[in-house]
Amino acid sequence: MLTDDYLGRGRSLGEARVLFEIGRDGANVRDLRARLLLDSGYLSRLLRSLERQGIATSERAAGDARVRRVALTRKGRREWDALDRRSQDLAASLLTPLGESQRARLIAAMAEVERLMRASMVTIEPIDPGSADARACIEAYFRELDARFEAGFDPARGPSADPGELVPPAGLLLAAYLDGQAVGCGALKVKGRRFGEIKRMWVAPSARGLGIAQRMLEALEKYAADIGLDKLQLDTNRTLDEARALYARNGYVEIAPYNSNPYAHHWFEKRGLRKASGQGARSSRRPA
Repeated sequence: MLTDDYLGRGRSLGEARVLFEIGRDGANVRDLRARLLLDSGYLSRLLRSLERQGIATSERAAGDARVRRVALTRKGRREWDALDRRSQDLAASLLTPLGESQRARLIAAMAEVERLMRASMVTIEPIDPGSADARACIEAYFRELDARFEAGFDPARGPSADPGELVPPAGLLLAAYLDGQAVGCGALKVKGRRFGEIKRMWVAPSARGLGIAQRMLEALEKYAADIGLDKLQLDTNRTLDEARALYARNGYVEIAPYNSNPYAHHWFEKRGLRKASGQGARSSRRPA
């Protein structure tokens, strides 16, 4: 991997990885850049090198002149197949000397490393509730609720969390990003001088298992404490077992209904946010 002859194909790991990510179906340059976290200039140099070798071609995407699309040539597709075979052979050579239980342990360990490394690439940041990413996340959230709830879901029937209610100081909307794509959201709605409500907690199925919901909840709680809130409330549906488990392990206790949400079966509350935030800040300054 440290030479210019990755898997014996006469090119660096960087070029081989870009070639493999282009794939047999091609890819947009901006998607490659986001997926591989590459600087625009560096990716351009790698693509030009592949074009000079006759492996790839690029052109403006049909219907959008702002987007460049890269595709493999016939030679590039043969090279993709060769890389795939040699990668499989390398994996087999590493696994063959091991016993069956050792192989299972190695594969499980590699899967765990990959999962944790992907989790480390997730960023959580404030987002404009009227943006395209915000609308996409919230619409996906509504579709999932409609599929999971016994009688479907109509957002107009529940308590409001309109875009204007999720902009500071009235509230906050956070989005989680992975590989340049919005894969989750969570919101805080300020309801009084000292308390607020958690809304719109959702993570895309493709990104679940990476701890995003936990990080989202912690970020919302920190923001709430920073602006002087001391209590958070939320409601949830009985079909959302994973949501109830998340809130329970984070210190939310079930309370009597505080609204008339027709989709809610459980209501939760957490107090002492400012105190907990202060303790966390003090503990973070302790010497290791």
